[in-house]
Amino acid sequence: MKTILKTSLLATALSLGLAACDGPKENAMEAQAEATDEAVENKADAMEDAGQITDQQEEAIKDTAEAQKDAKEDAADKVDGNVPG
Repeated sequence: MKTILKTSLLATALSLGLAACDGPKENAMEAQAEATDEAVENKADAMEDAGQITDQQEEAIKDTAEAQKDAKEDAADKVDGNVPG
């Protein structure tokens, strides 16, 4: 959990540093992707803590959520023409 928090804080700090280059629509899309990822990770943590799922299931859920967030952020980059090259 602490690793996730540190990773989230680092990702937020990095995204804030890059935000000056992004357009408002891109920023909104990326913020939504991050919020969705955080919500899924928090839910997975709670389910694992409650014994509803295993550690492996929790990690699989988080990995899927992270991949979806990355895909949404990549799509957001294309909205304002800021495709990394």
